[in-house]
Amino acid sequence: MKFFKKHLNTKVTAYTLQEVLVVLVIIGILVLLALPNLLPLITKAKSMEAKTQLGFVQSLQKNYFYEHSRYADDLNAIGFLQEKLSTDGKDGKANYRIEITSASNNAFTARATAVVDFNGNGTYNVWEIDQDKNMREVTPD
Repeated sequence: MKFFKKHLNTKVTAYTLQEVLVVLVIIGILVLLALPNLLPLITKAKSMEAKTQLGFVQSLQKNYFYEHSRYADDLNAIGFLQEKLSTDGKDGKANYRIEITSASNNAFTARATAVVDFNGNGTYNVWEIDQDKNMREVTPD
């Protein structure tokens, strides 16, 4: 019992709630200052998804062309499965919708359209690829 009474009267050094809140406000201000500089990097990193998926579609189209002497106009025909989009629910992971916009006997064009506005400016990132693996950004975000 003496032990508890002795420790109840001792003062413990600690931070006050006000000090903790001041530190959190300072951290918040620093994050807000740094965020606009980081948004282009975030967009660039997310656009890698579009480039990777379009490269995969081009590879599948090339294989389809070797077997059928023409390019497919349907993603299912080449065996491409679209990952569930991030806007479709909590299980969605893909930020780009992939589609084949044109296909003929000797050419095709595939497009990746962002379903999320990465930097909040109202434009959605769009990438395209053709049969020669020429990739270009149609609409920058």
